[in-house]
Amino acid sequence: MRFAVTGATGKMGRAVIAEADARGHDVPVAVNRTPDVESVAGVPVTPSADLESVLAEHDPDALIDFTGPDASVAYVRSAADLGVPAVVGTTGFDEAQSEALIEASEDIPLLRAANFSRGVQALERAVTAALSAVADYDIELTETHHNAKTDAPSGTAKELLAAIDAELGTHEKVHGREGDQPREAGEIGVHARRAGDITGEHEVLLAGNDEVLTLEHRAESRGVFAAGALDSAEWLAGESPGFYGFDDVLDQQ
Repeated sequence: MRFAVTGATGKMGRAVIAEADARGHDVPVAVNRTPDVESVAGVPVTPSADLESVLAEHDPDALIDFTGPDASVAYVRSAADLGVPAVVGTTGFDEAQSEALIEASEDIPLLRAANFSRGVQALERAVTAALSAVADYDIELTETHHNAKTDAPSGTAKELLAAIDAELGTHEKVHGREGDQPREAGEIGVHARRAGDITGEHEVLLAGNDEVLTLEHRAESRGVFAAGALDSAEWLAGESPGFYGFDDVLDQQ
């Protein structure tokens, strides 16, 4: 298959290109807003301003995006204009940006996920299952990422919180605690840590009845997310226009 990769010189862009090459796919389109290298793994990198023209020239099976919210929305609009399916792993979108992605999905199949790890999907399902037995336990969520990550809490943490709310009803989110702040009933503590080059860790702690249950996932490399993104792109290329998630891929494999 043939894919376009945005943010090609970033850590995730490089990981996606490497994974595509390992699977025998071609990457005829690799763009970056400020190309600081001429190629990645032998793939020429062009300025993102030329995205529409190179998409039109090469007609890839799907575009894979791990960039920033503003850039991602612009790239997806270009893909939608040319009928190219899009896989979006960017996080940190505001409401208007999220709506722009949903609008684009009316024209193309668009898959957006905060995390492309199969293990994280298993974690979310395990948390939901656990809550059926310990619905009245206190809940704390902690996520840890590298020191260059800009959005907090992580997109994955938000997905986990949404899954908890869907199971139990909406809870107040308390982001960190300082000073005189005793825990209140019906709240979830949310904690974000940024340090070193940690790829990603998420922990959901459930405590009550003199016991503690901890459900945790740790990614050892970005290759985990690149593999999931390629799984998604391979699957999405044959779908109808619409808005999809990574769970759609896993449920149909």
